[in-house]
Amino acid sequence: MIHSMTGFGAAEGPFGGGRLVVEVRSVNHRFLNPTIKLPGRMQAWEGDVREALRKRVARGHVTVMARVDRPATAAVMLDQERLAAWAGELRAAAASLGIDGALQMDSLVRLPGVLRTGDQDTDAEGEDGTREELLAVVEEAVSALLVMRAAEGRRLGTELEERLTVLEDARARIIERAPVRLVEYRDRLRANVAELLDGAAMDEQRLAQEVAMMAERLDVQEEIARLGGHIEAFRETLATTDAEPVGKRLGFLLQEMLREANTTGSKANDSSLLRDVLVLKEELERIREQVENVE
Repeated sequence: MIHSMTGFGAAEGPFGGGRLVVEVRSVNHRFLNPTIKLPGRMQAWEGDVREALRKRVARGHVTVMARVDRPATAAVMLDQERLAAWAGELRAAAASLGIDGALQMDSLVRLPGVLRTGDQDTDAEGEDGTREELLAVVEEAVSALLVMRAAEGRRLGTELEERLTVLEDARARIIERAPVRLVEYRDRLRANVAELLDGAAMDEQRLAQEVAMMAERLDVQEEIARLGGHIEAFRETLATTDAEPVGKRLGFLLQEMLREANTTGSKANDSSLLRDVLVLKEELERIREQVENVE
């Protein structure tokens, strides 16, 4: 089963005296490209979080964000010493600049450090939390991310299967049309030569040689056969149950299919056949847009 590189996961758990909330987001990227944003002392464990990601996610730009939520019931205290210090500094600055105006209490309490919760001294940014508590919540958030990526992968797989069916239908029409266009070319050539000869005898051998050379130049059997093989391999890759990521393999097969479609188009020499080649290219472009998001 294929997995998408787009997803979101979140989890929370105990962390010291508060609750740790971890959110993990991912979008497509050629390689694993993690961005980890941890507050306070948790930054020392960034390497451990990065390693936990590496073990479970193979590709994608993954962003991990963590925060500590403290209980809403924590006591709020006014730091009068800090309040007095701020007030003194502001009065001195106003006097030196010649600014009139009284200090307002509602403005002073918004200044840094004036109001704080009762546990702020011992639990600033989760200072009493542990590495194990952090990693436990990260693992749970990553698990939620992988669940979403798997669900999105199933949707992608269904859509890609539908695109492959369109490719196979166009390929079948090309197989049917390819020999017919050569017969039509022979008949047109015969009619044109007969008109030019105006009743004179026609050199059937020379006509056959000309048709044979044209048939060789316009032969698309090998391209169409290889295209069929690539479509089959693509479908088998979609159905694989291996845990290994398959996005890069799908991308390679897609390039090969486009190569065969381009070569077939260069040999088309027929409006009907060319229309189906264009169908191939359009569907391959739609497939490419989806494959770019497959892990």
